Amino acid sequence: MSETASLKLGDKNYDLAVITGTENEKAIDISKLRDLSGYVTLDSGYKNTGATKSAITFLDGEQGILKYRGYPIEELAEKSSFLEIAYLLIYGTLPTQNELDNFQYQISRHTLVHEDMKKFFDGFPSHSHPMGQLCSLVCSLSAFYPESLNVHAGKEEENTTILKLLAKMPTVVSWIYKKGIGHPIIYPQNDLDYVSNFLNMTFGQRTEKYVIDPVVVSAMNKLLILHADHEQNCSTSTVRIVGSSDCNLYASISAGISALWGPLHGGANQAVIEMLEKIKNDGGDVDKWVAKAKDKNDSFRLMGFGHRVYKNFDPRAKIIKKACDDILEKLGINDPVLEIAKKLEEVALSDPYFADRKLYPNVDFYSGIIYRALGFPTEMFTVLFALGRLPGWIAQWKEMRENKEPIGRPRQIYVGEVNQEFVEISKR
Repeated sequence: MSETASLKLGDKNYDLAVITGTENEKAIDISKLRDLSGYVTLDSGYKNTGATKSAITFLDGEQGILKYRGYPIEELAEKSSFLEIAYLLIYGTLPTQNELDNFQYQISRHTLVHEDMKKFFDGFPSHSHPMGQLCSLVCSLSAFYPESLNVHAGKEEENTTILKLLAKMPTVVSWIYKKGIGHPIIYPQNDLDYVSNFLNMTFGQRTEKYVIDPVVVSAMNKLLILHADHEQNCSTSTVRIVGSSDCNLYASISAGISALWGPLHGGANQAVIEMLEKIKNDGGDVDKWVAKAKDKNDSFRLMGFGHRVYKNFDPRAKIIKKACDDILEKLGINDPVLEIAKKLEEVALSDPYFADRKLYPNVDFYSGIIYRALGFPTEMFTVLFALGRLPGWIAQWKEMRENKEPIGRPRQIYVGEVNQEFVEISKR
């Protein structure tokens, strides 16, 4: 017999179905509640509301579990490439070697970006934020590829749009980086794999050959994989709700990028480096700042520790810590900010205050350190986050369309004025 929940409103009882997910998550189905009773539920920030059924990503914050399509993140990060994970998220299965080779080949056919888009870079102020550029450029792709506007055109057209976006995103991101340092752009080299091509376009120079370090490629692969999807977060739910209006993929992803831009979401790894810079400029006394973090009367908080969802150790942080250690050892960087990061990590992991409160270093802590070690400016960190999250956003948009989900339309509880009389402007 199916489980139900009973809700009593006045003298009436309403039986609501209980839905159980494949990982034994339970939800009370209130989709018919307003029709039956006239009531809606209030859940500010949708913290307790399931907006969709999804088969893409499972997250258990209490147990510290993250899975893509049923595969543990630990195994995927260790054994897969970023493009394998993109294929898995978007199409639902791990690719065979032939499928992966064809996927990479198809993407390589679309890596060039229309030359007219260079004019946009001429129009951006020299110090404009990289995320502002990324939002604009991704959305503008819909103008260069107007066939994407008809989201009912068919599976073949939809898949071509997906391939184009996956292919052009690294090129666009590298252009943004090059503009920031005043260097000429580097065109794609389609004989390189996805991550190596991105690194070459980003750090390569027209004046000399760029040597692609396999340790750096491995670290970037892991970072992108770990950021590829994370269930119904702010930016992902934004992509789905914008897409639910039959909005094209480029504009829907651009909306997700805008949501990611917020410092409470995608800007966390940038905030980590800014915190470390602040500690360095104050003399580098880690113990002093740890004490401030413990003081409940002090407004200072350690950035990159703890997580809104994970109440245990962030599983992604365990993986990326090793990559972080490898990068710092390989590059041999003498950076006082990174030295402070290592001291802060050591103190936080050994201090019972942080352990008791589950304030472990999270993926943002380590990703910020890696990006800095590789030479990225802090304002580029969220752009790199978007590059990693792209396959998840695409998968969520695609699933939303395949599920034929209705246009998103949340309800509200009105608390404003009532029955006001209009006063002519001359008498106000």
